[in-house]
Order: sequence, then C-alpha cells, then structure tokens
Amino acid sequence: MSNAYDVNPSDLNKRLAEALKGKIAQPEFVNFVKSGPGKERAPSDENFWYVRSASILRQVYVNGPVGTSRLRTRYGNKVSHRRSRKHHMRAGGNAIRKALQALEKAGYLKNTPAGRVITPEGKSLIDKTSNTLVSNTKG
Repeated sequence: MSNAYDVNPSDLNKRLAEALKGKIAQPEFVNFVKSGPGKERAPSDENFWYVRSASILRQVYVNGPVGTSRLRTRYGNKVSHRRSRKHHMRAGGNAIRKALQALEKAGYLKNTPAGRVITPEGKSLIDKTSNTLVSNTKG
C-alpha cells in the first residue's frame, strides 16, 4: 500500500488531474488569469485548472490543515519584470480559493477553524492514484 509520499509528485498531479476532470467544474475566468505574479501571460495548457487543483489537493494531504494564505505563498514566484531586484511575491488568492471550494464541494476537503483538511474520500483518491502509479512502474 503506497501513498503520496512514495511517488513522484508531478506524476501524481497528472494522474489526479485526469481523475478530477469530471468531478469538479472549471470557472470561466481560468483562461484569462495568470498563474503567478512573475508570469507574463495566462497558462497555455488547457488542463491548467485541473493540474492546479490536483496540486492543491496533494498540498493539503501533505501539509494540512492549510489555508489560502499558505497556499498563496506556496504558488507565488519571483517577479523579474521590474527595475529593482527580484523578490518573492504571493500568488493571487481567487483561483486558489475557488479550487479549494470546488474540492470541498466534491467532498475531498473539509473546512475547519484551523484550515482545510482532507476528508477520507480525498485521502482514498490520492492513495488509489498513487497505488496505480506504483503498480504501473513495477509491472
């Protein structure tokens, strides 16, 4: 039995994004917003919303309970298109908050006073996905 700690995070995020495609709805604004403050334009990947939601689900699994503020710091980056030195800036909170709300509506997360925590359904989804990744690499 494997879990999210035993597999490559990028492979797990890709598989989770495929699993989340039919379960959560993509907001209309996703095609127009940037993914971080240091980016010049919106992501060109059409699966960006699902990959980011899968990544957020994995972050809550690994570091939970977390809130929007900690995730804004996690997904922020350095701003380099300025005259001054590069400094880390936090990502925008709306897309992160909408992803958390969509995952909550799907039943994978639960809101508590300490922050968002993973539910048994979300833990089961991540564990099953990591098990299929491990079985595919062994066999």
